[in-house]
Amino acid sequence: MVEGGVATADRTEFTECWRTVWKTPYIMRLALSAGIGGLLFGYDTGVISGALLYIREDFEEVDRKTWLQETIVSMAVAGAIFGAAFGGYINDRWGRRVAILGADLVFFFGAVVMAGAPKPWVIVIGRIFVGLGVGMASMTAPLYISEASPARIRGALVSTNGFLITGGQFLAYLINLGTWRWMLGVAGVPAVVQFVLMLSLPESPRWLYRKNRVDEARAILEKIYPAHEVENELNALKFSVEAEKADEAAIGEGMIAKVKGAFKNKVVRRGLYAGITVQVAQQFVGINTVMYYAPTIVQFAGFASNSVALTLSLITAGLNAIGSIVSMCFVDRYGRRRLMIISMIGIIFFLVILSVVFIEASNHAPKVSGIETAHFGTNSTCPHYLTASDAPRWSCMTCLKADCGFCANADSEIHPGACLDSTKAIKGDCHAERRVFFEKGCPSKFGFLAVVLLGLYIISYSPGMGTVPWIVNSEIYPLRYRGVGGGIAAVSNWCSNLIVSESYLSLTEALGAGGTFFLFAGISTISLTFIYFLVPETKGLQFEEVEKLLEDGYKPRLFRGKKEKSKDQVESA
Repeated sequence: MVEGGVATADRTEFTECWRTVWKTPYIMRLALSAGIGGLLFGYDTGVISGALLYIREDFEEVDRKTWLQETIVSMAVAGAIFGAAFGGYINDRWGRRVAILGADLVFFFGAVVMAGAPKPWVIVIGRIFVGLGVGMASMTAPLYISEASPARIRGALVSTNGFLITGGQFLAYLINLGTWRWMLGVAGVPAVVQFVLMLSLPESPRWLYRKNRVDEARAILEKIYPAHEVENELNALKFSVEAEKADEAAIGEGMIAKVKGAFKNKVVRRGLYAGITVQVAQQFVGINTVMYYAPTIVQFAGFASNSVALTLSLITAGLNAIGSIVSMCFVDRYGRRRLMIISMIGIIFFLVILSVVFIEASNHAPKVSGIETAHFGTNSTCPHYLTASDAPRWSCMTCLKADCGFCANADSEIHPGACLDSTKAIKGDCHAERRVFFEKGCPSKFGFLAVVLLGLYIISYSPGMGTVPWIVNSEIYPLRYRGVGGGIAAVSNWCSNLIVSESYLSLTEALGAGGTFFLFAGISTISLTFIYFLVPETKGLQFEEVEKLLEDGYKPRLFRGKKEKSKDQVESA
């Protein structure tokens, strides 16, 4: 028995997924074509982290203003909030396919604007348009895939969207070796590819049936299911649609009516509790601070070189992609809920350890040497250092917090160095003596350990919280509310993303990297509690079975009464 009280489907594994799509390649064609939306999502997430390093070099005002860096990153997230909300309306009104095509057009336009941006504010405008496209694609792609997938392999196929998200991030870090204009502009290519592919693909069969286009729905189902299963699937759709139309008659038409009806409907409301919980938790574990600012975090760990930071970030992105493959292998075998809970426990553990390591690195930062600083002359010295009464006690971290730079000792980076004004000319003077100039983090013997722990954090996140929240939201709402429910949950995801990405650099300035990771660990602990109590297992269930599960109400196994436990034992026997 699953914990929700509904009998599980037959045991399914990754091999079953590939066996099915080998016999019916049309299913994989649908999944991969729609999954390019995940590639857009992932590429945009990953590319901005590296592009930001080079944008800071081309535009000095961006380098100087933390809020402007955060705005360039987070405006795509702000756009995605509106994209996800509007995407829910388009999904229900005009269908999943139209929503994906619209997302591609908007994303392509934004990519072109960013590539030709002469000023930072133009980059911001391009980021907003890209965000609109990403927001629409992020909630539509898994929905389209789930509705075109047999229940027994639905989790694995929706996970292809997660794999393409992480694959897009990995691709972004590879392209991060180019100029920032090339990096941002090339994002339009997969949008064009998906647009062309989707023109030749059909609408979701479940949406077609909902619109009384039964013959079209049947034709698509016949390409997806074995002949003996088609009638059963059509009957299930008929039952579901009739129930929803009765509900529709009670609440009326229109998006506002649907949103009100969603929260009044017990089944949908419980689905939203679960869907919003996992989407908010996905962001507040801090993952997109790692993906948006990975090179910067690596610099916090003591690696000053842009190229070294990008190379190490490429490794973390690769681990993220590998983790999504693990999810595809196990999500239909061990279940969504179990993967998320295990994932959250690992995330919390490694966030705490990361916090300790960064705090220790800060406490053991190299000292500022008056002699080393004087070597570069008074005009090059950090102004705050010259006037500080406690200058003899300054360390590298004190220097960086004063918006200055630390020129490492020529003999060893962990020996006392110079605290200098952070300008291109002075940075060049430091480099001319074959020294390393640190602006984001300090040289540390803990740096490599921090990067290893960052990788372990990614490995914990990717198979569970990286992909499963999108799977849960693609299958937990009744058909009539699937667009609006997925849209509400996606908006909650992007709002959380915006809060985290817009505040991260400011938090690190106020709390330090260690304090910020510890804050994320605390929020993750609260999130784990909500997941445990609100999110049921949906592995292998038909959509109609998921509705029944939510209608009956969900309680974790440990909190059920004796009658409920005995009922589970009888049904699982």
